[in-house]
Amino acid sequence: MNLHISLLSVSTLAAAVIAATAAMAQPLSPAMMGGPVAPPSSQESNNLLARLAAFDQARETTRTLAAPRYSFRLAAQHPGAAGQKISRVQHTYEGLRVFGSEAVVVTDSTGAIVSASVTDRRPGAHSLAAGAAAAVPTPADLKPKLSPQQAIIVAIRSVRAGMSKIEHRWQPVAELLLYPVVTSQRTAAAANKPEAQLNALDVQEVVQRYALAYYVKTRMVRDRQPVYHDTIVDARTGAVIAQWHALQTAGDAGGGTGAGTGTGNSQYNGVVALSTSPSGSQFRMLDATRGKGGRFGGMAITNADHSSMYNPDPGDVYVNTTNTWGDGKQYSGGSTTDANGQTAAVNAFWGLMNTYDTNRNVLGWQSLDGNNTATHIAVHVDRDYDNAFYDDRCKCMFIGDGGSYFYNLGSIDVIGHEMSHGVTAATADLVYSGESGGLNESHSDIGGEMVEAYARAGGTGAVIPAKGNDWMVGQEISRDKKPLRYMVKPSLDGRSADAWSTSLKQLDVHYSSGPNNRMFYFLAQGSNADPASDAHSKYLVKSPQAMTGIGNDKAYRIWFRALSTKFTSSTNYAVARAKALEAAQELYGVGSKEAVAVQRAYAAINVGEDIDEAK
Repeated sequence: MNLHISLLSVSTLAAAVIAATAAMAQPLSPAMMGGPVAPPSSQESNNLLARLAAFDQARETTRTLAAPRYSFRLAAQHPGAAGQKISRVQHTYEGLRVFGSEAVVVTDSTGAIVSASVTDRRPGAHSLAAGAAAAVPTPADLKPKLSPQQAIIVAIRSVRAGMSKIEHRWQPVAELLLYPVVTSQRTAAAANKPEAQLNALDVQEVVQRYALAYYVKTRMVRDRQPVYHDTIVDARTGAVIAQWHALQTAGDAGGGTGAGTGTGNSQYNGVVALSTSPSGSQFRMLDATRGKGGRFGGMAITNADHSSMYNPDPGDVYVNTTNTWGDGKQYSGGSTTDANGQTAAVNAFWGLMNTYDTNRNVLGWQSLDGNNTATHIAVHVDRDYDNAFYDDRCKCMFIGDGGSYFYNLGSIDVIGHEMSHGVTAATADLVYSGESGGLNESHSDIGGEMVEAYARAGGTGAVIPAKGNDWMVGQEISRDKKPLRYMVKPSLDGRSADAWSTSLKQLDVHYSSGPNNRMFYFLAQGSNADPASDAHSKYLVKSPQAMTGIGNDKAYRIWFRALSTKFTSSTNYAVARAKALEAAQELYGVGSKEAVAVQRAYAAINVGEDIDEAK
């Protein structure tokens, strides 16, 4: 018995929603995200969940949606546009979170639901037309035989298999939940299609069964390298159901300058202005004008000073006797606090400032979480460390000096990439595995490129420039000048996919991001009709064969709206297309050239059918 997952946003909302949808028939001026929102009071939370429960009861289903069997849990809330709030709500069954089953709910200033985007994986949840549901767990099925500590031991043993000397960087945690075991199934219309001709819309995800499981997060280190994993352990048998790498990095090795009182000699961007803070007779790499609170009271750059990966402490904020920093050269291995050692900090500080300014000035999104909470970056991590990564435990970034493959990893697009992981964690929180993991990585690549375009044009204004980024991820940091990824034609790296296929979910997330990266390039810049061009797509068969792009700015607004107001943690490529189209229609109107461009850009990567552009 299989449950066909309801993945598209719900259209049968209250009358207010219908009226709002009708108003979207004409193009709208893109609205900026609002400022930080206060944590909801218990009354606000209860009112939201009550509204959602009433809406849920009104849906046509064959299940009994009676409390306490089916309920909701408010997981996070961040600002929306024009006084709206966006809430992330998890589905629960018998008090247990159902992994990947959730709703993104947009409410207005009165608390009324404006829109809801739902991924429903609860036991028994399906529309009457979807077919039979997976077996509903019995009371006995919901009684664990393993303790959380026993599940953690199973996960650690699984990760450590064949490894010696592996230690914890952060202590492991385990959450008991209901895990839907999901597989892909062809739609009836595509039953006899050859495999090579399948489109992303020809398959659907179905739940085969439900497992009571522990979601175990282990964050360890081996041979000076982070070994981060998420593991699903069956709570009754101890079997490992699923496991994926959880370290969010720029790749696989194997804005505006604001007030700007300091001067930095950067490695990749020449002389740059830095918004430092005075501290007695000295200056600190701490910017209290961008972000509040956090560990250091503002955006900060710290010196890890070759601290071991076993130690997650970021070190102290950089301090200097003058307000001129760095020598613009690759770190040579000496002092981490002299001019040469400061260059890594200059790279990081300028990148962090511009990432903040891009999202705030263009989208109205403040810091990583939208609530203007300050973050920090630690540089000089370990020795000869050939990577950079974002860690959501501290909501901060760690940058290596480079080694065999890279120079210092503090280029503008890499920092924009890593910080965008923090934005994803605060919004859609896309599971870092399969197609959702590819979309997670793709958002970071997109964010890195848009930050690069904004920064290269001076880092001011409310628009992403049409040009300025190179559409290559990490080209500057590469010792052989080969980028980590090519967004125009991802397969140029020899590992990434150019288009969706049924095997996409089997790739590492850095390579399954390829099709969506290419989609975004086409959406922004358009394609080329010449089959010899890297920007050509064989899937574009309508008129004109070379689709028209809508520019970086509009493309980024559409993508960010979809990510922040519509994507759930389990969103796949087919759903991403539907949500991006909804976002384009809301921002620019149904039938607009922007909405058409979204459909064509996804068609160009084998997600949906191509359509003609309006003449």
